[in-house]
Amino acid sequence: MMEEKKQFLCGVVEGFYGRPWSMDQRKVLFQWMQGWGLNTYLYGPKDDLKHRLLWREVYSPEEEDLGCQAFAILFDDIDHSMCQADSEAFSSFAHAQVTVTNEMYRFLGEPPVFLFCPTEYCGSLCSPSVSKSPYLQTVGEDLLPDITVIWTGSKVISRKLSVDCLAEVESVLQRPPLIWDNLHANDYDSRRLFLGPFKGREPQLKRHLRGLLLNPNCEFEANYIPLHTLGSWNRAVKEERKDEECEYCPDGALSAALHDWMEELNQPLQAGRQSARTDQRSSGPTSRCKTPDRSDCPSTFRGSSTVAKLPVFPLNSGSPPSSPTKVKGESEGREGEKKRPNQPCQAKHPTSGSRPGAPSGVGRGQKAQGRGLCGGKGLLSESQVRLLVGLHYLPHEHGPSAQKLLQDLTWLKTNCHMVSANSKKALPQKVDEWRGRASRFLSLCEDIAQLHCSVVGGANRAVLYDLYPYVWDLRNTALVAKAFICWLEGRVMSDSSTLGSWRNCFHWCGKTTGADLLGVESEPWVFKGGVSGEVQVGSELFTHPPPLFPTSRLYNIRPYHSKDKVELYRMVRQLHLRTQGGQESSVAHPDVVGDRCLGPCLALCPEYSFILEDELGVCGCVLGILDVRTFAKRCQASWLPAMRDKYPPKGGNTHSNTPDLIQLMEEDQGEYPDSLLYHFPSQLRLDALPELVDISVSRTLLTALLTALKANGCQGVFCEVQPTDRQRLEFLTKLGFLEILRGEARSREGVVLGRLL
Repeated sequence: MMEEKKQFLCGVVEGFYGRPWSMDQRKVLFQWMQGWGLNTYLYGPKDDLKHRLLWREVYSPEEEDLGCQAFAILFDDIDHSMCQADSEAFSSFAHAQVTVTNEMYRFLGEPPVFLFCPTEYCGSLCSPSVSKSPYLQTVGEDLLPDITVIWTGSKVISRKLSVDCLAEVESVLQRPPLIWDNLHANDYDSRRLFLGPFKGREPQLKRHLRGLLLNPNCEFEANYIPLHTLGSWNRAVKEERKDEECEYCPDGALSAALHDWMEELNQPLQAGRQSARTDQRSSGPTSRCKTPDRSDCPSTFRGSSTVAKLPVFPLNSGSPPSSPTKVKGESEGREGEKKRPNQPCQAKHPTSGSRPGAPSGVGRGQKAQGRGLCGGKGLLSESQVRLLVGLHYLPHEHGPSAQKLLQDLTWLKTNCHMVSANSKKALPQKVDEWRGRASRFLSLCEDIAQLHCSVVGGANRAVLYDLYPYVWDLRNTALVAKAFICWLEGRVMSDSSTLGSWRNCFHWCGKTTGADLLGVESEPWVFKGGVSGEVQVGSELFTHPPPLFPTSRLYNIRPYHSKDKVELYRMVRQLHLRTQGGQESSVAHPDVVGDRCLGPCLALCPEYSFILEDELGVCGCVLGILDVRTFAKRCQASWLPAMRDKYPPKGGNTHSNTPDLIQLMEEDQGEYPDSLLYHFPSQLRLDALPELVDISVSRTLLTALLTALKANGCQGVFCEVQPTDRQRLEFLTKLGFLEILRGEARSREGVVLGRLL
């Protein structure tokens, strides 16, 4: 691939940490490179054991049969110390490396391209500086002149490459370096992906370089735009060389790459680039290489028998689905529920004058507002692909859609006093402005949910399995952010509240990128998570592993409204019947289970209740109590008297289960010691958590509630769980809850788990 000795080398280095690409993927890569004018590929994956731990082992004939005529020796990311024998044989660490490299170069017959990666491979690793580094000076003076030295720039991941910095390196090394460019590398952060254009490297840099190789995303399918735009940059280099007027424009290159990627995205390819059309598998260039379905792609992914206890319901009733493309539960509905066909939902966003997060007031099987249709396999639109790229742009820079998301979220948080529960009368135009910005923000969150749905439902499964963890992570982030913004109006307390301190809630995103908060010169791995990380900074609750099997079910999280009560009562009654084997007294009041599980919270503190919806309507909820002491007093004063009227004792309008019902309701509220409530004044109630294949949605629902509680001053929260309820105990433990009280120390059987916020 490299025909002349001093040809400018431009292409790809597979040099990341993580699972190497397959040979089938590399064949597709070579097709891309050939079409885009890229001439060099360097094989150097960090997780090839024969490159590192087992470097003394010889490659097999099959592995060797690559026709390589160019080689590299890499001394990056290793300890500077030498053993006793090496210290006696060589005058310095650099001297040892240079001696070995020169000998190997001669042994191989002085190949036309031979690369050397120093241990000090960027400006930040040089001691004391690039120009004064004894290590680099030794390399420059003693390394044979036809051996090319690899360099990454001023940093491991350089935001920009300047002519001045490269001229300094060239002077010290006594030769132009080759750039190992980590601009799109994502192996340092499992939640970040970089789909933006090649940027920050002017074409005129080539006069100071031997070449430039891009070390891209670990996920092969994510590299179409980075490599396509690198090809555009390289062509601009060549055309400038011919004295033709050609300027590289990252935005223009991105548009051209997006146009071409659209065709690739909508091809019916299976994971590993295997064509889904069997009649085309042997049809020349359009046939993609075959590889087994990557179903093992990375993913780090109750019953009550007596009336004296609250009914407890399972979190997840089924085993994982057998196929990643058709998930049990997506088309069948949940176990124990009457099967209903999925019905399309018309997208409906609130206007600037309406309150965001308005109730849908629908039951299961009815159309749910505020969410669009999540269809089957279809085409990704160009606007969706631009949204995808904007949300996963570059390590030092957010794309337009991410900037818009973060700016609106910051503004809404900063100005929510206009719509707070205890604020003075705000100017109507200010309220309308807040609602308008909220409407725009909610619309963008819904677009992210639709993007997730389209990626899962798309024809290209190769793209799905590479991009799904990132799209899924942003979907969950958008669900929480949307629910939080819906909740703010009329529920958040302004800083004048005695609870105060809400502005510290999760430090909801600043005005600059995470890297900029620590200075432009910081490495991007210092601040984790990308867009999701900036929305979520300060709360590890938001981080969940992706599910093993992608699901296209479309979810929405929003605050509770009074119209939801009937559906919630119906839902918990059905769940209770399931745990009781479907048996219920014919004269039992239909509201008994709902009044016990949900009634007090929905009546006395509905502002801390959140609803989960799918395409069919309400499918779950989570309840919260901000101040348990105050709540208990209000129960005694108003809720229990109302229940005595609703369920009179024997002798009047009786119900078969009323003799001890009021006593049971009193016991349901529980008595908790002051030592517990001092540190954990708030409580969660999980009696209506849904059963889902993707259990992370339940975690996201709970996160929305915890965000709201903290926003109004909660410092700690607890939840009581039956000791036999292993699933729920594990669920809470994974969210950072710890056991703080057990039944032996009190009159109740439940285990109390808590966590500080």
